Amino acid sequence: MAIEHLAPSATAADVAGALARDGAVVVDHLVAPSVMDRVRDELAPWLDATPFGPDDFAGRRTRRTGGLAGRSATCRDLIMHQLVLDTTRTVLQHATSFQLHLTQVIAIGPESPAQQIHRDQWAFDFFPFPKGYEVQCNTIWAMTDFTAANGATRVVPGSNHFEDRRQFTEADTEPAEMAKGSVLLYTGSVYHGGGANRSRETRYGLNITYNLSWLRQEENQYLAVPLDVARTLPVDLLRLMGYARGAYALGYVDDLRDPMEVVRPDLADSGLGDNGLGDLERAREQLVG
Repeated sequence: MAIEHLAPSATAADVAGALARDGAVVVDHLVAPSVMDRVRDELAPWLDATPFGPDDFAGRRTRRTGGLAGRSATCRDLIMHQLVLDTTRTVLQHATSFQLHLTQVIAIGPESPAQQIHRDQWAFDFFPFPKGYEVQCNTIWAMTDFTAANGATRVVPGSNHFEDRRQFTEADTEPAEMAKGSVLLYTGSVYHGGGANRSRETRYGLNITYNLSWLRQEENQYLAVPLDVARTLPVDLLRLMGYARGAYALGYVDDLRDPMEVVRPDLADSGLGDNGLGDLERAREQLVG
């Protein structure tokens, strides 16, 4: 089964529908290639300083540069991309809210072998989530063209409906080939992995993922983004990073303070803090059912 490609005019309903069916979809040319060049320029000092991965899964010839919300203004724009957020809101609508889970540039160097095929939701201690209950919505933006030869992410389309702990080989997968500025969206339940880079150039992909707010973030956003930088960021981005409730009362500070008050005292509120819905009553309704 091939990976579906959608035009940049696609709606969130179109993208979410493809994800529900196949677990993965590419939106072609969603941003201009110059946007990816700007990301590369803004992150250059950190990309150059990032060491190779410590094990086979992370990639011994792969560099993973994180902390992007605090390091790149363009990455902040991509984190808040409206089509991505609207799609994520649809995919994860069974929960009260979602949050930023991880940000990293994945640079797969020449001669890198293929990554083990896996599900991203296995990061939650291999907990067996019910089939059909999605806990993540993920993106990989093509900072360079993605080809079968240079390590394009490989996906098993439709495997979001499969049983857990399955094993696959490269022959079972399809490469998410796409042009620079395109984006692969995929769920936490779809089987996938970084491809082998058989070319002479490094493949750069921008991995931005979102998860349910009641689960721990893979990348600790509170430490990845220094407080002095966080204080300069837009409120909507801060809420998405986790300075908000996850469900009814998760994440408040000491005496039921809004976590936003810690980073932005000028926005102190008497409540627990907006969870993205702006409505405590809806959260309570979801608790009872």
